[in-house]
Amino acid sequence: MLNLTELLTQNMAALSLTQVLVTIASTVMLGLIIGFTYYKTTAAGDYSQALFNTMVMLPILISLIILFIGSNVAGAFSLAGAFSIIRFRSAPGNPKDISYVLFAVAAGLACGIGFYVYALVFTVIICLLIVVFRAVKLGVPKTDSYLLKITIPENLNFAGIFDEILGEYANNYSLTKIKTADMGSVFELSYDVILPNGTDTKAFMDKIRCKNGNLTVVLSLAATKNEF
Repeated sequence: MLNLTELLTQNMAALSLTQVLVTIASTVMLGLIIGFTYYKTTAAGDYSQALFNTMVMLPILISLIILFIGSNVAGAFSLAGAFSIIRFRSAPGNPKDISYVLFAVAAGLACGIGFYVYALVFTVIICLLIVVFRAVKLGVPKTDSYLLKITIPENLNFAGIFDEILGEYANNYSLTKIKTADMGSVFELSYDVILPNGTDTKAFMDKIRCKNGNLTVVLSLAATKNEF
């Protein structure tokens, strides 16, 4: 029974230099298309140069692995066993990042088995869909979730004091935490608030300041948006 080295040697011998070069050129082009789409459709705060580089390199690596293994099932399982000893550790990705990685893998697989035209066609179509989804904001929620923190003096009864204002501006709200601060001289109230897009946040905060004696009011997004 042939070992992995012998299987790889046989498959590499059957490959032509032209086939390898065409595969590499195709995957480089597709990787750059995918990476450029990611770059143009990602906000500056969410952009990762490491992910961009990964999407350019991944199709090349996947296609070369497919070329060298060929259609030999035993060789594929042997290589999978070799990869299983490598443990990859990285920061958890959001659904968008995972989708781009799978996109790059699919492009590399298609080129590795010689479907260059199909790989180019589906890469262009998916990239165009991503650009269109981004432009029309398809699936973007019509509300934003915020964390609202209000400081009030210790002598103010806070029970329901902000309900009228919150009911006017927020689609939904809930009091999540109450704590004392500054040696017990003030209370800090924390609310989870859902505001419609386009809410006049200045007017909203001004009304709260009129109620809390112009003490500190903090309104921050509860979570970072992950737009595709």
